[in-house]
Amino acid sequence: MFSIAKAVMAEEVELKLALAAGHQARFLRHPLLKQATLRHAENLDNIYYDTADLSLRRRGIALRLRRKGRDWLQTVKLAGSSTAGLSSRPEWETPYTGNFDFSAVDVPAVRDWLQRPKLLSRIIPICETRFRRITWKFPAGHGAVMLTMDRGWIIANGRREAISEVELELAGAPVHAIFKLATQLAQRVALTPSVLSKAERGYRLHIGAPPVPFKAGVMPLSAAMPPFEAFRAIALSCLEHLQQNHAGAIASDDPEYIHQMRVATRRLRAALRLFAPALPETLSDSLREPLAALTKELGRARDLDVLLTEIANPVLSALPNEPRLLALASDITNRRYTARAEAVTLLTAPEYGRMLLTALESLHAMPTTGAPMIELPGFAAERLSRLRKKLRRLAAAADIENPASLHALRIGVKRLRYALEFFSPLIPQRASGRVLKQLATMQDTLGQLNDLTNAGALLMDCAGDDPRLREAVTLIGGWHGPHYASLLAGISAELIRLARLRLPKLDRTAG
Repeated sequence: MFSIAKAVMAEEVELKLALAAGHQARFLRHPLLKQATLRHAENLDNIYYDTADLSLRRRGIALRLRRKGRDWLQTVKLAGSSTAGLSSRPEWETPYTGNFDFSAVDVPAVRDWLQRPKLLSRIIPICETRFRRITWKFPAGHGAVMLTMDRGWIIANGRREAISEVELELAGAPVHAIFKLATQLAQRVALTPSVLSKAERGYRLHIGAPPVPFKAGVMPLSAAMPPFEAFRAIALSCLEHLQQNHAGAIASDDPEYIHQMRVATRRLRAALRLFAPALPETLSDSLREPLAALTKELGRARDLDVLLTEIANPVLSALPNEPRLLALASDITNRRYTARAEAVTLLTAPEYGRMLLTALESLHAMPTTGAPMIELPGFAAERLSRLRKKLRRLAAAADIENPASLHALRIGVKRLRYALEFFSPLIPQRASGRVLKQLATMQDTLGQLNDLTNAGALLMDCAGDDPRLREAVTLIGGWHGPHYASLLAGISAELIRLARLRLPKLDRTAG
């Protein structure tokens, strides 16, 4: 039997949200679902294909077969834009009749590459997904938003992971309709933007790669961007940095996940300050306050991590049989667990997801026209020069006898470093690398001094009125004293280097 089928090529725009497994029943009872004009449930089986060396994945191509009833559907997706859960990418769907057929892919370079006989002979199954999908349709504007809830499993190499997620996809509706519906749903249930697709999770299972904390990457900027577009790209990258570490912060005891989430919020706050002249005031207000509260909560957990692992434990390792140190370390550990539990409570609460959805909506609602046409390289040069001048003033005012002045200097170093990292695509790598290395070294030295300075007050708070624990604090202070003195002794030379710091020139044609 022969049939003629036309491929469906679409630009898929969707918002993927992780749904806390314990909130599935609550989600299904949400009164908003009663307003849907359509409800449909089905079981979906999917198989993802690639070569053994994952050639398709390296090229940003996903190949999937989906069974719907007795029929199979072939889908090819290309890597598009994906920022903190909201993704947009082209895809082609055709009926599958027993052999892969890529003739309908209307991007010639992709089609020709996929149709090579040598490649076709090497394509094998990589992972499977099996889940129950419920779909609701909500009218919006001149179109609709399709809401789906998926529950099931991802399977690869004898391993499996649970699927519990919600997706909102545009069907002719404006983008703000997605956020309006998502925010309403998030009033009652914990929904957080998800940065990993089912396919990506399946690939990770296939490879067997253990999860690791995610660090900030290079910013997606070009010299042709106006400053407000550059800020949006940076802010979305910071939110993705935040969310890439969310699951690990909740499920793992590794403190680096919470540290990276804290770094992500600090970088976003730094970007708000850096781009302030180019941003609507309402945008800064909508992002700054919730970020401050989140940074503070993550900071409490991080400070106790540092107090235990970098301040108390080294002394305990040197004096393992000292009972006063053991007692103090035990108190710090208890406080650390409490702070981590409070941070996890915040990260799993519906308020956290709503905060991220509000941030994403604010960023996607930023105007793309009507803003002053300032060239990004010129804007970057002016802002970097301003930060360098301020840093020189802070360096001139720094006094090793005044910890507050060193703390202010550390903040100045960090802000210039973040700014240079943000604008790094506009700077020749060799030149930016040299300056960033110098600033990173200075920030590390000042950071260690700051940690040791703050440790005294934190340790005394842990010790309370117990004289034995106060004696342990004295032991810790004495043990770290030589290192603290050594760090201070090196500050003078660092200040001289900072005074001579020269900013690298920006490439006005980058990107």
